[in-house]
Amino acid sequence: MSKTANTALGTVEGRTPLPEVAGHPEGSVHSLVVHTLIQCKRLLLVWARDPATTIQTLAYPALTLLMFNIVLGKAISNAAGVPVIYGQVAMIALVAAMSGAVVSALGFKNEKSTGLLARFWTLPMNRAAGIVGRLLAEAIRVLVTTLFVVAVGLGLGFRFGQGPLAAVALIGIPVLFTIGFAVLVTALATLTEGVVLVSSIAIFNTLLMFFNTGFVPAFFYPRWLQSTVANQPMSCAIEAMRGLSYGGPVADPLLKTVAWVVGIIVVFGYPAVRGYRRAAETSS
Repeated sequence: MSKTANTALGTVEGRTPLPEVAGHPEGSVHSLVVHTLIQCKRLLLVWARDPATTIQTLAYPALTLLMFNIVLGKAISNAAGVPVIYGQVAMIALVAAMSGAVVSALGFKNEKSTGLLARFWTLPMNRAAGIVGRLLAEAIRVLVTTLFVVAVGLGLGFRFGQGPLAAVALIGIPVLFTIGFAVLVTALATLTEGVVLVSSIAIFNTLLMFFNTGFVPAFFYPRWLQSTVANQPMSCAIEAMRGLSYGGPVADPLLKTVAWVVGIIVVFGYPAVRGYRRAAETSS
């Protein structure tokens, strides 16, 4: 309705004319930012009100770190000649990031089955805000988890020995890692059923958790397996985090971590976006 017509209608009905609202197109950058933050806040509130998610985010990683340190910490430290807590903190932060991504994927499938995705798709909002908001919420969840794991690690002997900037970079590595993993899981979530998704990712997570340099150093593994263990994505991230805290190489493992994340996003980014759109358009 034009301003003239709006004014005339207000005059005829004896009411004050409604002000014109200056909006932004759905596809604009402004709309993307605003709607992404709304979706992110929605997911964070849902997770915060769910006891299972809280346990998965805070209690489970902390107890796992304590268990590994009590049962294996002293033995592995003596055998390896370096404090194992630096690898354990990094490993648990990354494992928690991957496990949380699976829980998020199951929530995505629930939103699809209940028709919530379809309702969002029909609203006047930026179409990319749903998946971008989910990735942003994942990053914040992992940030909180990493800070909590590090806090527990400090009580077990973990220290930031390379300065404050290195500490900030260390905290950022699990966040970077989980963005790539969340894209992968989102792509799989649009193609598989819930049980299949959980089983497949659980097997993948278990293999990565027990065959990495955070559990034991690479030279503890058979010679034919050492190169694979040392260069798998978790090991690269763990070694970068170890270098940023205890000391050691940083540039090489960090570049490998970035390469893994970028590669995963390149391979699974398009299937994730396409699958998300298809799920939103076909959900009941």
